[in-house]
Amino acid sequence: MSQIYNRVALIGLGLIAGSMAHAMRRADLAGEIVGTARSEESREIARRIGLCDRVTDTAAKAVQGADLVVLCVPVGAMGAVAREIAPHLAPGATITDVGSVKRAVVEAVAPHLPDHVEFIPGHPLAGTEHSGPESGFAELFDNRFCLLMPGEDTSPEAVAKLRGLWEGLGANVEEMDVDHHDLVLAVTSHVPHLIAYTMVGVADDLRRVTDSEVIKYSAAGFRDFTRIAASDPTMWRDVFLNNKEATLEILGRFTEELFALQRAIRTGHGEELFDYFTRTRAIRRGIIEAGQDTDAPDFGRGKDHGKAAS
Repeated sequence: MSQIYNRVALIGLGLIAGSMAHAMRRADLAGEIVGTARSEESREIARRIGLCDRVTDTAAKAVQGADLVVLCVPVGAMGAVAREIAPHLAPGATITDVGSVKRAVVEAVAPHLPDHVEFIPGHPLAGTEHSGPESGFAELFDNRFCLLMPGEDTSPEAVAKLRGLWEGLGANVEEMDVDHHDLVLAVTSHVPHLIAYTMVGVADDLRRVTDSEVIKYSAAGFRDFTRIAASDPTMWRDVFLNNKEATLEILGRFTEELFALQRAIRTGHGEELFDYFTRTRAIRRGIIEAGQDTDAPDFGRGKDHGKAAS
């Protein structure tokens, strides 16, 4: 690949920003990578491991002269960061983000940005349960999807450049409406995470009664719940608070399905259960056929750092 941006500023230095830095270097996509993080500890770790070409103490310094700025902070912090960096953005720069929620990000960020920049919300559907500057790796986005949500007035050239960057990072890029994104992600990510947190919470209550047997005898299904529930609590708190309507809608549908399954189990309707599990099994096959996972017993996570969509 050839260089797409002269200077990329990464605001927030966790898993996604770190993986972007590694992947940009792998494909030589950026002339210079500048990073910053709110915590001094994260900045020092990033400097020590050489994650970026430069690490600045503030977001305002990081964005100066950057032709691409990537907001990699929790959704709840996006507005404050946008307000801080707005006076320092270079004319013609593209601003994007990697948040799991989009409508709330647009409403928090867009009002602060000057007219001389392009704002293209984005969301790479990739992640692990790990966080921090040392958690990133170049292969995180390989064959994963990255969704872009450009507005009607967004420059086609700016969209093409950002698409080119994500494709250079290994991702499959698609464009989507902001509100549709939030509904889709409520189904594929947000409610599953909420269910995982709930299941692990229930098991923790049970563990106190059974003297740690829940942990000692954990089967693969519960282990996967705990892996998902180990994700960054700040990020997921912000996701649920900022995608409230879609999450509650899908959670309502989930509750209805759960009641139907409870009724089938209680009344001994084995055929209904069999048909239901057959339909849901087909969804799993579709995910494998789409190349988004493998049919290995460990769900393909043994060799690829525990990838899971976020």
